[in-house]
Amino acid sequence: MATTRNGDAELYWESTGAGAPVLLVMGLGVSATGWWRTIPVLAENLRVIAFDNRGVGRSDHPEGPYTVDQMADDAVAVLDAAGEQTAHVYGISLGGMIAQQIALAHADRVRGLVLGATTPGGPDAAPISDDVAAFFRRRLEMPAEEAVWASVPYSYGEQTRARGAQRIADDLRERLRYPVEPVGYGGQLQAAMNFNVGERLGDIDHPTLVVHGDADRIVPYANGELLADRIAGAELESLPGAGHLYPTDAPQADRRVTEFLAAQGA
Repeated sequence: MATTRNGDAELYWESTGAGAPVLLVMGLGVSATGWWRTIPVLAENLRVIAFDNRGVGRSDHPEGPYTVDQMADDAVAVLDAAGEQTAHVYGISLGGMIAQQIALAHADRVRGLVLGATTPGGPDAAPISDDVAAFFRRRLEMPAEEAVWASVPYSYGEQTRARGAQRIADDLRERLRYPVEPVGYGGQLQAAMNFNVGERLGDIDHPTLVVHGDADRIVPYANGELLADRIAGAELESLPGAGHLYPTDAPQADRRVTEFLAAQGA
């Protein structure tokens, strides 16, 4: 557990495991605790570096709006602090947008790339539905605990909602260890809304795995198909019935990511 600084934000980070490094980049409004299911699996074979993005958790919460470029620079500052010149980069949701920007702006720092439940943005991306967009706007006004429970219908697949109540409760317990605050959430939301690298995906030349649930309501599955189509050589791991938080809906995804990264070598 340590901190480092980039610009106006001090950033909390932690590391566990040994082996080739993988930098985990979490999504909108969630601290590194959101990786609680994934870290133990990856750490069996890798050095896992996780951190709280600016605006959430134990990192600083400067006034927004933020940009994905800025948040990618934050991630690279964490990599520097961890003493790693290069690493695999695995981002989910907004973290997947940040991972794309790292691969484009800091290409020499990336070994392999995993893009989970994310989008390149821009006019070719599949937009979220009006009702989901309206929820994210309303969420800015909700207390943290109400907001995480209200997000359940949007975040999880049908089977998990019907039969996995305890799994959902376990997730929410971890998320509420460091409740998101309006300043940080709003700053991150602006970063996500303004992201657009659709025309630059052809410049990404790292081994890439795209992971996406086909029941994702927050970032529609078509975005995963778009990423896999436009990044040369990218593999698409489709998760039937899984929603946006696929590590809970489809735990096998963590093993698939581990296998992919292991195949890239040290």
